[in-house]
Formats: sequence, C-alpha cells, structure tokens
Amino acid sequence: MKKRLTLTFPKRTIHMPITYRLAKDFNVAANIFRAHVAPDQVGKLLVELSGDIDQLDEAIDWLRANQIEVSLVNREIVIDQDSCVHCGLCTGVCPTESLQLDAQTHKLTFTRSRCIMCEQCLPSCPVQAISTNL
Repeated sequence: MKKRLTLTFPKRTIHMPITYRLAKDFNVAANIFRAHVAPDQVGKLLVELSGDIDQLDEAIDWLRANQIEVSLVNREIVIDQDSCVHCGLCTGVCPTESLQLDAQTHKLTFTRSRCIMCEQCLPSCPVQAISTNL
C-alpha cells in the first residue's frame, strides 16, 4: 500500500533520521518528492510511504508520537484549459513528464497518474493556468 503525506517537523526533530527509522523499524519505504529542511527551522517533506498497511499505520503513529505533523495529500494539479496557451514551459520542469505537448496537436496533455505533486509547474506557467485544487 502507498500513502502520500506531508510531514511537518518542529525545530527539535529536524535532526532525526526519519527515513532511516521508517525503513529499519517499520519496513516502510519513503519516496521523497519535495523537501524543505534546514537547521533550526520547521521542516517539510512531501513523501510517498509504501509498505504493508499495518506497518504504515504503525510508522504514522510513531511519527505523530514524535511530534511530527502528518497530513494526507489530497490535492491535485488542475489545468485551466481556457487559460492555457500551450506554450510548453511547464513540460520543461516536470520531472515525471506528466505534462507534455502532443506532437500532433501541439496542445498540452496532462497524465494525472504520473504526477507526484512537486508543484514545479505552478511558477513556470506565464498565464497561471496551472493550480492546485486546494
């Protein structure tokens, strides 16, 4: 099973080896999509945890017990087709190629299942046709 989460670390837990502990103690793999972690600051990780459902639940309980805020990621990328000018700038920053220009029509296509919600496409759109649903 997989769960996509945002983890928010208070300053005092920023130095904890979280991904190591998830793998070693709970047999849970952490795929980090985006991270903003700096010494003496609140840190944030966008991760996808994968493993057995019971181990995932135990790992999430452990994170919360260590004062790490855990929230499920329910938002998605939304493209306003009426505003999009199909310039393709977003395709150059998309690490999963979920945004592509169709070779025949030269129109932007979005493959939602490939999107990892890194949000790199948002600032790249000159007409702000890309947003999130939350």
